[in-house]
Amino acid sequence: MIFLTVGTLFPFDRLVQAVDEFFDTYDLDDEVFAQIGNSVYEPRHFEAVASLDKGEFDRRFRQASAIIGHAGMGTIMLAFDCGKPLLAMPRRKKYGEHVNDHQVALADEFEALGHILVAHKASELAAKLTRLKSFSPQPRTASPEVVAERIRCFVRSIERRK
Repeated sequence: MIFLTVGTLFPFDRLVQAVDEFFDTYDLDDEVFAQIGNSVYEPRHFEAVASLDKGEFDRRFRQASAIIGHAGMGTIMLAFDCGKPLLAMPRRKKYGEHVNDHQVALADEFEALGHILVAHKASELAAKLTRLKSFSPQPRTASPEVVAERIRCFVRSIERRK
């Protein structure tokens, strides 16, 4: 089962509709179950619910063979923690899906590192969905020393400006 999740803050009809329309032309050999928030769009090709309690959400996430979702940090980190391949579509400000485009930069960085797949537009979704089942994310390792050094450099740059 592939689990599609859009998070809990905002609906993400563009993603839900793009995944649903994929099935007008293609087949995945896997069912999709979706948590779609207060979506206006109603999928025709897979079961969807507005929300799940935390226990049920976690159970479905862990049972899934792969995840499709928005490019929120919570979804990305949970996919890492559970070892799940993730296809993310960043929410965009221009479509009223978020207040800014921070998910675009986040998704692009994680894709460049080989951790996730990204589809920015519905037209890119089919190619990425067909790769999802065979996609093996690059392992992500914590680098607290690198983070600490970046913070030190940032703080020093602020101190030099004073």
